[in-house]
Amino acid sequence: MRRDQVAWAGLAAMTVSFGLNFSMGVFFAPTAASYGVSATALAVAAALGTTVTGVAQPFVGRLLDGAGAKPVLIGGLTLISASYLALALVRETWQFVTAYMLLGGLGFAASSTLTITTLIGRTLGGQVGPALTRAAVGINLGQLIGPWAATALFEPLGVRATYGVLGAVGLAVTGILWALLPGDRVTNPLAGQAESLAGRGRVLISFGLHSATLYVVILMLPKHAVEAGWSVVGAGRLVALAALAAGLTSAAMVRLQRRYRAEHLLQALYAVRIVALALAVSSSATPTLIAVAVLFGAASFPIVPLTMAVVSRGLDPARMGRTLSPAWVIHQLAAAAGLAVAGSLHALTDSYRGYFALGLLFSVGAALLLIPARTPEFAATAA
Repeated sequence: MRRDQVAWAGLAAMTVSFGLNFSMGVFFAPTAASYGVSATALAVAAALGTTVTGVAQPFVGRLLDGAGAKPVLIGGLTLISASYLALALVRETWQFVTAYMLLGGLGFAASSTLTITTLIGRTLGGQVGPALTRAAVGINLGQLIGPWAATALFEPLGVRATYGVLGAVGLAVTGILWALLPGDRVTNPLAGQAESLAGRGRVLISFGLHSATLYVVILMLPKHAVEAGWSVVGAGRLVALAALAAGLTSAAMVRLQRRYRAEHLLQALYAVRIVALALAVSSSATPTLIAVAVLFGAASFPIVPLTMAVVSRGLDPARMGRTLSPAWVIHQLAAAAGLAVAGSLHALTDSYRGYFALGLLFSVGAALLLIPARTPEFAATAA
């Protein structure tokens, strides 16, 4: 498969995977009203689903190295699409939580950035950065298309039918990718172990701090807006607005990586993210929430492929699945912890602004961790 075709296939897969995963935030308010599911149960379902995604990453990594990226990707897209079909049928709260947690959590684990990074890395080797950034535009397309489609379908079809339609579309795209994607060759899948990620610790910690805020803002911003007096449709479109801003930034990052190191671009994005979260803490007024959606979206999602470009630099493509899986364990478990803490703070204060303040501190810490360590003067002299 040609290099640009791999990037476009990754974009299509990410559109489905991230579109379905992050569109769940748009469903929370109408699901609570239509299904009788409490806000606490929805927060628990989101946290458990994210935890399942994180815990499954080492298993997904071994599958990627043993079976290849194509079957893992197709299996994951099938599961996450099936989760929407199941959510269209559930009647009890425990059924909702189980479908979201298992089908959605496992499906996203097998069809998200670890799988796409491995697929592209085996094709492009060390030149994964621009292609992965291009594929990651699918994250933003999914967020743009999913929430707009959901909010447009809620009124004429209802919440249950909207779940079903989006799940069916996801399965249709999965079938097309199954037909078009060639199998990636895996040589000696049982030989050797995962490579060490030593020396990348600061980047991995910053990645965890990033994800601890990312999922909370994207999944809970619509509910936060509804609590501030927005309509369900208007609140859902905040996610689409964030996705549009992120897509434009990601497209720009493809070109900027040719001139600047990924670490420097990451620091610039964190600076914008800090401004967005400061606004989220300061006010819930309509203009402020719009600015938060635009700035947070523009600055947050491009961080994912840029971080992967840094972490995967110099790794053996044949062992990339196992090697990178710890990064995604950190990413998903930090996201789950963030959702759990945000849910607890909301239960105590009836607002997410307290967690937005924590996210502001996390973003400052992540930016500081990306500052290159200085070589001690005596060591430099001795050298």
